Formats: sequence, structure tokens, C-alpha cells
Amino acid sequence: MPFFDYTAVTSEQKQVQGVVDAATLDAAMSTLTDKGLLVVSLKARAEPRGLGSELGIFNRVKVKDVVIFSRQLSVMVSATLPVVQALRILTKQIDNVSLKIIVSEVADAVDGGARLSDAFGRYPKVFSHFYVSMIRSGETAGKLDEVLSYLADQQEKDYDLMSKTRGAMIYPAFILFGLAVVGIIMMVYVVPKLTEILKETGTQLPITTRLLIGTSNFISAYWWAIILAVGGAAAALIYYRRSEAGRKQLDYLVLKAPIFGPVILQKIFLVRFTRSLSTLLAGGVAISEALKITGEVVGNEVYRDLILKTVKEVEDGNSIATIFETSEVMPTMVSQMLAVGEQTGRIDTVLVKLSDFYSREVDNAVSNLVTLIEPLVLMLMGVAVAIMVAAVMLPMYSLATGV
Repeated sequence: MPFFDYTAVTSEQKQVQGVVDAATLDAAMSTLTDKGLLVVSLKARAEPRGLGSELGIFNRVKVKDVVIFSRQLSVMVSATLPVVQALRILTKQIDNVSLKIIVSEVADAVDGGARLSDAFGRYPKVFSHFYVSMIRSGETAGKLDEVLSYLADQQEKDYDLMSKTRGAMIYPAFILFGLAVVGIIMMVYVVPKLTEILKETGTQLPITTRLLIGTSNFISAYWWAIILAVGGAAAALIYYRRSEAGRKQLDYLVLKAPIFGPVILQKIFLVRFTRSLSTLLAGGVAISEALKITGEVVGNEVYRDLILKTVKEVEDGNSIATIFETSEVMPTMVSQMLAVGEQTGRIDTVLVKLSDFYSREVDNAVSNLVTLIEPLVLMLMGVAVAIMVAAVMLPMYSLATGV
């Protein structure tokens, strides 16, 4: 339904402004009149005023902001506070300006007669399809407080998981970036001066020094070509990633990436799959619809295709584990436990246990990887520094000793 902006006067002669959700202009007018309002102006708008559909770099709503908002809303609704009142209170407490505007408009829409799920659904870049579907299931079942609480729990778990994974990558990324910067500075400024000195001596240079000088000369002469090549490769990768075939191919390569693929990334996608599906099923969403939504939020095209094939199997009356049993990216334990859960009628409980298991697996893998990466990065730095020092010092040593 479209939104209508209105200005009206209350029975106390106080002017108010807001938004009403109705099928037509006449229906919006009737809704406001039934509330005892004297309508001064009423006009439709195609999209909400907020920033939800056009979020940029500087007004982006972070995942952490949505997690905190969801938890606060669940607490207020569980305390039997009316949804509109809870949203109004949260509007005053939210620090993120974009989210503040969005929640304010959601409150206006709900106050105007819209369902909470429909109001959230108008901001797909902030509230995902999964999020909106969970809210809708809670409204339909009359368990909005329970669903909000469950949704907040799952969001917090997802956020903690991704924070741990990203945090584990910060240290090695920082070290490698610093190493690359130092290497470029050496190649562009230090090595050319060393080359001038060594040319004047006419000394026979060792292979490491010749390689270092050759690399330096190439970077100095063709730096623009290197930048263009890197930029072109990045643009080509982004363009390829936007195609359906490209997404599938790259996502498959991600799953097969050495160390990171099978040890961490596959398990992260499995956590998303099991946790999202269990949350939707616990919220009362039908299994075929829950699988469709999970396929959209799992974040990997290989798993998405696998889940969508499973939807067709389920709709045809087959077991949910039929497709999973033949897939190389789905562990045997998952398909077997899903089959058992389906037979016993406790598939949501099985999914929760699988989610907890793979969450612990990811935590352990990340911890072990951090322990392993630190000495590997230090070793890499040591080798790089040793090569550079040898390339610079060996000819100097030859000059000093006359060898």
C-alpha cells in the first residue's frame, strides 16, 4: 500500500503531521476522520522520505545499529509497550541519524495503520527480507514479542560470529599492507639510488641484486601501467561478479580456497543456513517459504542454488535431505541430521543443534588460524627483509672487501 503524508488538526485544535498507510486517497481520508482528525492536507508519495532506499557511504546504517535496535524493540514489546510508542521512544535514543529517520517513518506508518512488517519492508537495505519475514510471521501468529526476542538473539549471534572472523584477519592484513608499503618505498626511492652507485663501480652484481634492480626499474618506468592493470582487473572482477555465472564461479572458488574455504568459510555459510532456517521455522514460517528466504540470505550462490533445488523437492513431497545428500558442499552430518529431524518432527531443534555445533567449529578454526597466521606472517616478513638486505648488502660487501 502507498503512504500518504497528512497535516491535520486534533479536537484540541492542535496541528499534527504524520503518515497514513491506505489503499486509496479516500481510504486514507476515512482513516484519519475516524481518528477524530480534521484533515488540512493529504497527498500521496511514491517512496518514504527516509534514506532506506538510497543509503550512501556517509549515511549507511551499520549492522550493529540494527542489532541494538532489534534488541531494544524486543525488550519494549515484551514489556507490553505498544509498538508505536516503543518506536517513538527508540527514535529519541538512536544515535545513527539515518536509522533515526527510518524508525521515525516506520512509527508514522504503523500509527497510520500499516503493519510493522510492511513498514520495515520499505527499507530493504536496512531490514533484510529475512528480518521482514520474521516480523510478518510474528504478526500473523500473534507472537510478535517472542519473534522479536528470538530475532534479536539470532542477530547478535550472527554479528558476534562475523566480528570474530573479521577481527582475526585484521592483524595479518595490517602487517602485509605495511610490508607492501615499505617494499614500494624501497623500490621507488632507495633502490634507484643504490643502482647509480653500483653502476659507477662496474662490480658484477649478484642475482638477487639484479632482480631487485630490474623490479625497481620496471615499477619506476611502468607504474602507470601497473595501476591501470590492477584497476582493470578489479573492474573486470566486479563486472564478472555481477553476472549470474560469475557469482556462481567465484563463490565456488571461495568455498575451495586453500585453508580459508573448507576450514572457515564453508562453516560460516552452514551457520547462516541452519540458524536462519531454524529461526524462520520457530517463527511459524512454512518450510518451503523458509527455505526460499534462507537461500536469499545465506550469502553464497552455490548454497543458494542447492537450497532452491531443495525447495522444489520439498514442494514435490520429498525429503528436505534429498538434494543435500548428493552435494559435495553439504557435510554428510547435516543431511543425516535433517533427515532424522524430519522423521521425528523436530527439524527446528536439529537445526539449532547444528547451528551451535558449526558456530563452535568456526570459533575454534578462527582461534587456531590466528595462532598459525602470526608466525607465518612473521616468517614471510623475515624472508622478504632478508632478500632485500641481501640484495643491498652483498654488493656493498663485495666493494668493501674487493671480492
